[in-house]
Amino acid sequence: MSRIDYSVWDHIEVSDDEDDTHPNIDTPSLFRWRHQARVERMEEFEKKTEDLNKALADSRRKLSEAQKKVQDLNISATDDAKAELSKALAEEKKLKKEEREWEKKRDEHNREEKKMPWNVDTLSKEGFSKSVVNVKPDSNEETEEEKEQKHKTFVEKNEKQIKHFGMMRRWDDSQKYLSDNPHLVCEETANYLVIMCIDLEVEEKHALMEQVAHQTIVMQFILELAKSLKVDPRGCFRQFFAKIKTADQQYQEAFNDELESFKERVRGRAKIRIEKAMKEYEEEERQKRIGPGGLDPVEVYESLPEEMQKCFDGKDIQLLQEVISKMDPTEAKAHMKRCIDSGLWVPNSKTDGDGDEKEEDATYEEVKQEQEEAKKE
Repeated sequence: MSRIDYSVWDHIEVSDDEDDTHPNIDTPSLFRWRHQARVERMEEFEKKTEDLNKALADSRRKLSEAQKKVQDLNISATDDAKAELSKALAEEKKLKKEEREWEKKRDEHNREEKKMPWNVDTLSKEGFSKSVVNVKPDSNEETEEEKEQKHKTFVEKNEKQIKHFGMMRRWDDSQKYLSDNPHLVCEETANYLVIMCIDLEVEEKHALMEQVAHQTIVMQFILELAKSLKVDPRGCFRQFFAKIKTADQQYQEAFNDELESFKERVRGRAKIRIEKAMKEYEEEERQKRIGPGGLDPVEVYESLPEEMQKCFDGKDIQLLQEVISKMDPTEAKAHMKRCIDSGLWVPNSKTDGDGDEKEEDATYEEVKQEQEEAKKE
């Protein structure tokens, strides 16, 4: 009779129901952070599994197509088919090798999965995918417009105090200030501090941004603590400061990790905002430059031959006449028309034209005529 292998139970990762923690650690928050980190690792592993399976399926599809092509070429007896056959065979060989490599990677990945410790998310499966409860929707839930108006009203009333809190550095000072102004302990303050951080980073005030970022995470941790304890944030912010000032290394590292992650997100958002502002500015400047024909003189100038660019750089009309005389008439007319439409060249036609083409031709002829007169002189 075969024995049961209990070795699978030797490595089980269960952090959600541990009770051996430091008394100063916010146990619910710690378990939530651990669980979130584990869930993210599992999602990343599953994503890699999907990518490997997709790559292997794609490799097999390409191999099947290559094999079919080889079969078709073997049937055909034409000289062209024989010439293509060697290439098709080489491609088939290459794809077979790729398929074996993807299979090897998939097998290694599967072996890693078997070695992964079990946890509360893999030890059990849900019995029902959903529950239906017959309750009436909360009519007091705020709409997006109401939330936006609430935030705007709060900021208009307390902006100076929020900024003051954002510039604080010491734990004791922050705690005392919130004790004197408990109304600041709310989502609106946290949201304003986030925007303030991005604004400071855009203005390249990096040291100030990092200081305000610290206070932003302080407020975020207080709000998270309130959610985990299911109490009003104004009633537990003292508990947060007591924990953060006396916590062990693990609790402090959790705070610091979130702070560094937040600062990176702020830098990313600031970069996007700067790039967007630069694009809008460049487009405004471009619109200001647009010539009478709707073309950008900068773009037209950069598209001109180097010889014509030198003429405009030196504002040398005589040199321009010489350059045009050496060019193909059709090409010269096309360049001159684009110069007129962009405003690089302002025509001074002596003939009354009815259309753009006549005006362009007249301008081209003017340059040619001026050149001829210059030669006669």
